Amino acid sequence: MIVFRHLSILDFRLPAFCLALVIAVVSGCGQLAYRLTNNPPETFVPNPLELPPAADDFVWSQVVDSVDDYFRIAREQPVLNSGGLVSDGRLETVYKVGSSLAQPWNKDSTPGFERLQASLQSVRRKAIVTVRPQGTAYVIEVVVQKDLEDTDRTQYATETTLSRRHDGTLIRERDRIDEGPQTLGWIPLGRDASLEQAILADIFGRITQVDGGGFLPHH
Repeated sequence: MIVFRHLSILDFRLPAFCLALVIAVVSGCGQLAYRLTNNPPETFVPNPLELPPAADDFVWSQVVDSVDDYFRIAREQPVLNSGGLVSDGRLETVYKVGSSLAQPWNKDSTPGFERLQASLQSVRRKAIVTVRPQGTAYVIEVVVQKDLEDTDRTQYATETTLSRRHDGTLIRERDRIDEGPQTLGWIPLGRDASLEQAILADIFGRITQVDGGGFLPHH
């Protein structure tokens, strides 16, 4: 009887364990699919965003350091807000092809839809950051432009091994070097608000939480 009870318990636990394992796998797949197609909930950051008073060189260095984590900077004009000199700061980056799911270390594609789209299509982005003095404080605006590659995939779509160019010249398929679809240009998709939010939050955190000291006084 003791052996029979022991076997009965094992027989009961094994199916229960298998059922729990199946539920866990299905649940995990569902969570993975959700993360790939949905952005994580975030606190909305105004754009433009008001920054607290701080030294102009400190503010600009934090802006440059933050943006450099996402893009390579093409040109910059530092902000001036001291010594009676006041002028806007402007930073522009080069275009960067969107990072895919296979490049999680890159930050130019935000988690969720943006990174999934970059894995399936060719997209590129660039950022333009403007910092305007406002009294002893600043107002910063981040604009991220996003484009979709327009490719000519019908260039080599022929039914025979002999094709005719627009100028009438005949081309044999065996004489052609296939370099893949050619880029016709880029289609503007508007702004990438999720990446703008990420960059703004990064800059604001750097300026207001440096060394845990909170807001910095303006000199």
